[in-house]
Amino acid sequence: MVNLSTLNEIDKEGMYKVYDKWPQLAKENYEKIFEPVDFRFINHIVFVGMGGSGALSDIFQALLSKSNVHVSIVKGYLLPNPIDSNTLVIVTSISGDTDESITVLDSAKNRNCSIIAFSSGGKIEEYCKKNKIEYRKILQIHSPRASFIIFLYGMLKVLANVIPIKNEDIEDSIIQLNNLSKKINSNNLTSSNPSYELAKWLSSIPVIYYPLGLQAAAIRFKNSLNENAKRPAIAEDVIEASHNGIVSWENHSNIIPILLTGWDDHKKTKERWEILKEFFDTKNIEYKQIMSVQASILSKLINMIYLLDYSLIYLAVMARVDPSPVKSIDFVKGRL
Repeated sequence: MVNLSTLNEIDKEGMYKVYDKWPQLAKENYEKIFEPVDFRFINHIVFVGMGGSGALSDIFQALLSKSNVHVSIVKGYLLPNPIDSNTLVIVTSISGDTDESITVLDSAKNRNCSIIAFSSGGKIEEYCKKNKIEYRKILQIHSPRASFIIFLYGMLKVLANVIPIKNEDIEDSIIQLNNLSKKINSNNLTSSNPSYELAKWLSSIPVIYYPLGLQAAAIRFKNSLNENAKRPAIAEDVIEASHNGIVSWENHSNIIPILLTGWDDHKKTKERWEILKEFFDTKNIEYKQIMSVQASILSKLINMIYLLDYSLIYLAVMARVDPSPVKSIDFVKGRL
């Protein structure tokens, strides 16, 4: 159904070629010489970003989930309260021209807090240089969503003194990416490719169920389904869905469930997965379960995102849809 010829024919801007290089790009950007930062006495970090940049915020929130640092995420125009001298605002706009992020950056400048911004250039770079705000420029390749891996590992390098994650966990995550790439990249367009097989199964709108620890992967999957495959999708926390969303399966529909499960999910969450699967079996509802790798939270999330993202390039090509253009987003931006 998909071969290199159809990939090149439909994926005109070569998104799949960037994804083939994700492990290499992760390694290169983590090994780059970026000037680090060392903000002192930080107990509150606010991550700011939209779209592909917002997915980075979700990842960092997960990485900090067991730390003593309070994390807020802004996907919009307003900073949360309170903001004080112990707050670090991290603004990411891969394109460098995101309207919401520029607005929040300007708001943060007038608050008594520390700030650092990341972009590939654009208005964010100009603003930071003009106002003497800490800034790091990271390369964009193809698109913000394809450049996710570049920014993530570049930011991990810059923020090494702020984000409490072991160097060996970062290095292991790159090894895990490389191992997965051999299975899912364009050199293995066979039934042994789990991303390719998932794409063939994704025949309708999915409901993506996830535990709290894998929320970042679920949100990214939903967003990539929207942008790459141009399809709607729904994402629901599995515990919360047990109190409301599960009722929607009492009537037949063409919606399909996907279960994103972690190898080390909480024992009560594992119990809930079994109950949910039993329920689907009694209703003769076919579902797909995606299990994380047995590794650190970083490896779990990045591997799952890589597998799911690549499946949507295959899905788009199967439907003869170019995954790269996002005309609807361009429509909105053109009117801001």
